[in-house]
Parts: sequence; C-alpha cells; structure tokens
Amino acid sequence: MDFFGSGLKDLLISIGLFGAWLILFAESGLLIGFFLPGDSLLFTAGLLASQGHFSVWVLAIGGTIAAIIGNQVGYYLGHKFGPRIFRHEDSVFFHKDHIERAKTFYAKYGPVTLILSRFTPIIRTFVPILAGVGGMDRTKFALYNIVGGILWVFGVSLAGYYLGKIIPDIDKFILPIIAAIVLFSVLPTVITYLKHRARKN
Repeated sequence: MDFFGSGLKDLLISIGLFGAWLILFAESGLLIGFFLPGDSLLFTAGLLASQGHFSVWVLAIGGTIAAIIGNQVGYYLGHKFGPRIFRHEDSVFFHKDHIERAKTFYAKYGPVTLILSRFTPIIRTFVPILAGVGGMDRTKFALYNIVGGILWVFGVSLAGYYLGKIIPDIDKFILPIIAAIVLFSVLPTVITYLKHRARKN
C-alpha cells in the first residue's frame, strides 16, 4: 500500500477520521503497528482538513485521545507480560538484568523519553511497552503520555492544516514534505546511534 503522497490522501478520504484514529491507536502502543505512518498520516490529514474534508479540531482531539489510549495499552501490556518474558535468568534471548536496566533508565529519563519518542517513527511504538516492562511510575507515565500525545498530534496535524491554508497548491509538494518529515523524525535516532557507535570504537 502506498502510504505517501496521493495514496495516503486517498486512503484517509476512504477510511475517514475514525480509521485515522485507529491507525494512531495501533501505532502508539501495539507492536503490530510499528510500520504505520503516524507522522505522514497526521500531516496529510491536517492538509485535507484545510481543504474542507473534515474538521481539524475533531481530527486533533480524536487523534490525541487515540494516541494516548494506545500508549496506555502499550504500557499495560509491557507491565503485565514483560516480567514473565524475562523471568528466566538463562533465557536465550532475554535476561533479568534487562528489566533492571529498563527500570533505572525510565526512573531517570522516562518523562523526556515519552515526549521525544512521539516524534520518532517505530520507536514511539516500543517506548510505552518498555516503560511498562521497566515499571515506570503509572501516574508519571500517564501525565507525560498525555503531554506527548497532545504535542505530537496537535503539532503535526495543525502544521499540515496551516500550511495547506497558506501555500497554494501544496498538494504538488506533499511527497517531498512528507519525506522531509520522515527524515527529520528519524534523524535524532540516527545521530544517537552513530555517536554510540563512535564511542564503542
């Protein structure tokens, strides 16, 4: 399926806001949703809202709720099933010390990680699950989940909406704009990886 350009526009027009909300929900906390196009979907939906296909405020409010609930589900799944996966000390793929590392990490960096991960494809799907595995405080998780969800959904969808209002025939530039959004989203992860690799060498 074409998740970019006119293909994504046609998809959004076909599935409507409810379908878009389901995609945001799945990408925000279900492992099967890691490949879904959250950033490009929000931007394109905002663009369509500027053209009168639907209300940008209904899009943003419903999308925020879907993204927040998705993260909460991811946290619940990680919290409930994560410790069972790591229960065997000599597991081939998992070790108990992974949980301890996750607990230490989320105790120190959990809030900022939750917010920044919203803007990073793939990673945003796994962060709430790992926060649950690491036993991050539920109240703190819920608070920063809400903050991150609002910033992400409103920020990206309103960017699409207002650019659609300001720039004539922006449809002609939607593919390079979405490519720039994706590149900007993954750039921090690439930089962090390269820095980590350089330190190891």
